[in-house]
Amino acid sequence: MPQNLLVAQSGGPTAVINSSICGIVEKALQREKIRGIYGAVNGILGVLREDLVDLRQEDRSSIRTLRKTPSAALGSCRYKLSANDFNRLLEVFTAHDVGYFLCAGGNDSMDTAHKVAKLAAEKKLELKVMGVPKTVDNDLPVTDHCPGYGSVARFNAIATRDSSLDTDAIYTSDTIKIIETMGRDTGWITASTALVKETEDSGPHLIYLPERPFIEDKFLNDVKDVYDRLGRVVLSVCEGLKDENGQFVKASTKGIDTDKFGHAQLGGVGDYLVNLISEKLKIKARYDKPGTIQRVSMQCASQVDVDEAYRVGEVALTKAVEGESDKMIILIRKQKDPYVSDTGLVDLEKVALRTRSVPDEFISKNSNFVTEAFIDYATPLIGGPLPEYARLKKTKLERKLPPYD
Repeated sequence: MPQNLLVAQSGGPTAVINSSICGIVEKALQREKIRGIYGAVNGILGVLREDLVDLRQEDRSSIRTLRKTPSAALGSCRYKLSANDFNRLLEVFTAHDVGYFLCAGGNDSMDTAHKVAKLAAEKKLELKVMGVPKTVDNDLPVTDHCPGYGSVARFNAIATRDSSLDTDAIYTSDTIKIIETMGRDTGWITASTALVKETEDSGPHLIYLPERPFIEDKFLNDVKDVYDRLGRVVLSVCEGLKDENGQFVKASTKGIDTDKFGHAQLGGVGDYLVNLISEKLKIKARYDKPGTIQRVSMQCASQVDVDEAYRVGEVALTKAVEGESDKMIILIRKQKDPYVSDTGLVDLEKVALRTRSVPDEFISKNSNFVTEAFIDYATPLIGGPLPEYARLKKTKLERKLPPYD
């Protein structure tokens, strides 16, 4: 008998999570085994509150346009489920004859999906549960990369190049520029700023990831070395930088800024380092912080990312209808040049609450930049070449006057 499908979006929005929902819904519309197609408003909270919408009532053009719409059209949340909440979820699934539950999200969301699938199996409830990977942090294990990462990488690459050109132009006044990117426990996003480095002298000159402990004296020496050589410095840092004791260099200590999973609000590393440089090196510094715009900017979205997000949605729906459950769709890199990817499946328990850090081979030996191996890995994901800029040769005229002091 045909059953109903319920889809939910969880965690931080991205430029391409709606593309996954588009893939799910458009594929579901083609399947006879799918009767109702429902969406949960604000993720798992929408399921708990029975706040569901009928996606069959949406215009087909609206569903199609989701493929190029950023953020989370159904609404999202960060909510940690209690034991009683799981029973409530099953009650809602049963009340609405839900036979397929697809959850798009990251580490915590995959844990939720896994627990729902496990409980449904224990209760002998005919419910197929599939995880649809989504996280700009690119930290889900097993999959080659995560939908959402290619677009945030493209955004930060362009932003870093623009910010570097700003510093190149006015380094006589604004000498040091710090770019603070998102990233709680991993530095995948920060590492992507290296994708615009064209020469040894062009920015970014330094990159710091949370995979390596932040040591103030070493940092200051690195900055001073570049400054002495070039007279300017552009560097990228992750908001999740940690010191030698594993503590965040900068994080909110206010309870109100802690989410349901106990994650403290991060941010402020750029400002902290600006003050450190000014105090210790006596050099003027500024910082740029894109904030949440970096994760949802459709203007900078990677077409590779958009297409892969759509495909994992399609495949998740297909596999659920075929009887798969308690799985997540993964992306597999099949060919480097030209870049080609495929999809696969992994047990949700192998990705739930697990984090994939930037590997050692992607981080420079002196811990202040990335390697060519990372450049090779990330370049195909940002969807082709960046906008073309001019570089003047600046051919010097012969001086005819005494030096100006």
